[in-house]
Amino acid sequence: MNTTTVKLYNLPLLSTRTAMYVLIFTLSNVLFPQLAHLVPNGGFIFLPIYFFTIIGAYKYGLAVGLLTAVMSPMVNHLLFGMPASGVLAVIMIKGVLAAVAASYMARKTSQVSILTLVAVVAFYQLVGGLVEWAMTSSLAAALQDVRMGLPGMALQVVGGYVVLRYVARK
Repeated sequence: MNTTTVKLYNLPLLSTRTAMYVLIFTLSNVLFPQLAHLVPNGGFIFLPIYFFTIIGAYKYGLAVGLLTAVMSPMVNHLLFGMPASGVLAVIMIKGVLAAVAASYMARKTSQVSILTLVAVVAFYQLVGGLVEWAMTSSLAAALQDVRMGLPGMALQVVGGYVVLRYVARK
């Protein structure tokens, strides 16, 4: 299986570079969902709000990932009303889990591979689904990402791999 050793950063919470990357990834997480929503049920299918959170956390560390995970859904909600307020907390929690998993895998392996990204996506979906089930008491809601979002999960893994390989040497 292809792996690529990457130059990883662990930027501090309070720095200009952290703020710059959070801004870039948050804006990307605002634009990408808007494109996904051009397709009927595109948000449910492509799970776009997590894509750049994973990239940011993997490449630039936990602070960038966590800030992006929280800011992205908030900005989207304030600007476009999506995600709906009823699911905003769950999406933030899943984003935080994705950021923690991506940052952890990057630090643990110092490589990008399909397998590490599968582990990141599986972790945030499994734990996030359990949290959603506990919060909503709805197994159907908790399983919705798995039921409808497999293309999005595949995009996070394959697209994340391609993007991270592209920025691997930067």
